[in-house]
This record gives sequence, C-alpha cells and structure tokens, in this order.
Amino acid sequence: MDFYSLTDKAIMKELGLRIKALRLRNNITQKELAAATLLSLNTIKSLESGAGKLSSLIGVLRELNALENLDSFIPEALVSPLQMAKMQGKKRERATGERIKNTQDDESEW
Repeated sequence: MDFYSLTDKAIMKELGLRIKALRLRNNITQKELAAATLLSLNTIKSLESGAGKLSSLIGVLRELNALENLDSFIPEALVSPLQMAKMQGKKRERATGERIKNTQDDESEW
C-alpha cells in the first residue's frame, strides 16, 4: 500500500481497520479486549475507527501479541561503525537544522 498517496485521516483509518482485523483473527470481542487492556469499550472502538492515543494502541498490540510488529512499523535507526567512531560514543540528542551563515556579503557597506 502506498501510504504517501493517502491523507493522514485515511492512514489512521487503515491502521484502525488493521487493528480490527487482528482482533478478529484472535477471535476477541471489543468488550473482551477492553477488559483485558483495562481500556474502555469506547477507546477500543475509537482505535478501530482510526482515532485514539498511542498509549492505547500499545496496550492493544500487547494484548493481541503483536508488539513485535512495531519493529517493522518504525525500524530502529542503525549507526554505521564509521559514524560511531566519529561520534566517539556520544549519542546524538538534537538536530542542527539550518544554520545562518554570517558572511561579509550580508554586512552593509556604510
């Protein structure tokens, strides 16, 4: 599926449908899933309709024995040995973004 061609709402709807299909494959009702995850029935319904919180999604995936799917959802970023040597064991904590360069061209000639 080409997620880039979908709107954000369409992607959320697709994720909800996949969660519902996973629940049905495990032969669990929405009510049973809500009780097992300590979430409300409305929260389960919201997730399956494409809304809900990330913490709710994690709880549902845990109960449906599907947490391992998170690795393919967002794979762990691997660092090459060369990058590791450059960083000398330091873990990157923020992005640099674009830096404003002060050049003499920008200064006034006055």
